[in-house]
Formats: sequence, structure tokens, C-alpha cells
Amino acid sequence: MDFRTDLALERKEMVNEDIDGVEVSNFENEECKTTVIEIKTDKAAKRLGKGVGKYITLEMNNFSNEAAVSDGRLKALTESIKQLLPKGNGTVLVAGVGNEDITSDALGPDTASLIFATRHIDKEIQRVAGFTEDLRPVAVVSAGVLGKTGIESGEYIKSICEAVKPQCVITIDALAAERVERLGTTVQMSDTGIAPGSGIGNTRARIDEEFIGVPVIAIGVPTVVDAIALSAELSGVSREKLDKSKLKGGERMIVAPKDIDLLVKNASYLLALSINCALQPTLTAQEIYTLM
Repeated sequence: MDFRTDLALERKEMVNEDIDGVEVSNFENEECKTTVIEIKTDKAAKRLGKGVGKYITLEMNNFSNEAAVSDGRLKALTESIKQLLPKGNGTVLVAGVGNEDITSDALGPDTASLIFATRHIDKEIQRVAGFTEDLRPVAVVSAGVLGKTGIESGEYIKSICEAVKPQCVITIDALAAERVERLGTTVQMSDTGIAPGSGIGNTRARIDEEFIGVPVIAIGVPTVVDAIALSAELSGVSREKLDKSKLKGGERMIVAPKDIDLLVKNASYLLALSINCALQPTLTAQEIYTLM
């Protein structure tokens, strides 16, 4: 099956059948629907085209229409991140992946710019600053893209990890979806790492525990859909039956919504606030807001 999506939820929908080795559970609050897909066997992973591990998908109102941070969305996102974090209070490296000069790919760098970095703040400075409890050490980087730096994002992050020695890495990257309704309305988190560009057929080296050496949590929001998938959805014809001759050059086109700048701005802010809240549970959301 030709998957052109980064979302495990969409891949499961495309297969449209029960798969041995895949467990699915659902949760809802008034503002967010959460679907947890756990892929437990290599056979199931091959069937879905995703690695063995846990995938948490949160569906909510479009980020372009929801500028305000609501308790329901923030709570669901924060709790989902906490589920994936390893136990302990070790250093976490947050890495924004993507190209800040391309709006639809700027989610990672924009989110990273709002993360509360604390690794450099020693206990005495924390005390003087008025923090009553210890802060978790957090470091932040924006990995850039190969075409601008000449360095694979994974290579860059791995080199930082060798110096910082984090307990885990959190990556943030823009994703591709198969369905238009997923753009700007969905957040996917997983404990399997990422392969940047895989959803648009431009796969780079994987950023995962095997390569980096520590657990990697991947967080992303779909910002684009490829033109073939869009044409299939709008025409009501499956991708396999679509007349490709009428879409000459379409396989090279990636489509973003017209309000992509607002979508990325609002999504990056909510993701950053959620990550900060998950990493610094001794602080309130309001206190973290003033530090971003």
C-alpha cells in the first residue's frame, strides 16, 4: 500500500481491518479526542509501515481558529507527553526539526524558540529567582535542514547529545497527512523517533534511539498534504483508481492551507506550552507563560 502520510492513525484507517499486534484505545474530553495506537510486533509494524511503539494522536479544533490556549487541549497534550517521558528527572534535549524559512516546515524551529531552557540555571540562581522547587534541566536546539547546513538533522542532534548527555530527546517536526481535515487539527506523538520528510517522499536519516543513543519522543502537526491525495479526496476516487494522466506533475506537488502562517504560529505556541508544562510540573501554566 502506498502511504503518503506520517500519521499512524491514518495508516490504520487505510488498512481498515483489525491487525494482530496492534492495540487501539480512545479517550475524550470536551475539547480533544485522543487515540492511542500501540504496535507490538514487527509483522504489524510492516503492515502499517510504522515502527514498533506507541503513537498518541490528539484531534481538536483547527489551530487557525483557536488562538486561545484552552484547559482541555493543554491538559490532554501535557498528559500525553508525560506518558512518553522516561521516569526520572534527567536532562531533556528539545530539538526543533525543519526549515524556518518555509512556513509549512517551520513548526519545529518555531516551537523550539519558545521552550524554557533551564540546563544553565544552577540551584543558587533558581533560589535567587524565586523558584521554590528544582527545575528539570532542559536544553534546546534547532537542527536546521541538510540543504542549508550540510548536516543531517540526526547527525546534528546526535553530536549535541554526546556533549549534553540527555536522558531523552523530544523532536518537533511538521508532518504530512493523507486527508485535508487533518491539517492543523491533529497532533501526533510517538516514542519511536522520526524520519524527517518521509510523509512527502523526501526521507532523511532516522532520528531514533538506535541512532541517537537515548529515547526519542517525536511530536508533530500535519501542515501539508500531497496533491495526489488531495485530488483523490476531493474527487471521491481512491488513490489507486485515480487517473494520474490528468494530474501530470501532481506527484511533485505538496499543498498547504492558505492560513498556514496562522496555523503554525498557534500550533507552535500550544505545543511549546504543553512541552514546558510536562517538563516543569512544579510550575503552573501561568508561571510558564511568563517565562516563554
